[in-house]
Amino acid sequence: MLGHSVSVATGIGFIALAGVAAEFGVVMLIYLNESVKQYQANSANPTAEGFKKAIHDGAVLRVRPKAMTVTVIIAGLLPLFWGGGTGSEVMQRIAAPMVGGMLTAPLLSMIVLPALYWIRCRWRLSK
Repeated sequence: MLGHSVSVATGIGFIALAGVAAEFGVVMLIYLNESVKQYQANSANPTAEGFKKAIHDGAVLRVRPKAMTVTVIIAGLLPLFWGGGTGSEVMQRIAAPMVGGMLTAPLLSMIVLPALYWIRCRWRLSK
């Protein structure tokens, strides 16, 4: 969309984005695991609805920290697009995948991961 060709700099931007996205996912899974473990410890007879509520509660705990992280990353990278000094073209190519990914990676970890975790819990409950 920005007219940049694929280069080593954009590859570095994608690698940085992958690191942040992996961190988002790992931390989300930690919170989901803790919430489900706490539910199992406090419930004598675990139900599918109880697991669903536990997963929801674990995911909700990550909304504010994730929003703050995304906001800070985007706010820190946007000035690179307005600059015009030495090295700004390379920095724009590194920042472009990061900014685009920061718009989609949180949605993946906030919507898709809890849904997949719910499917896994429901499958384990049926066994």
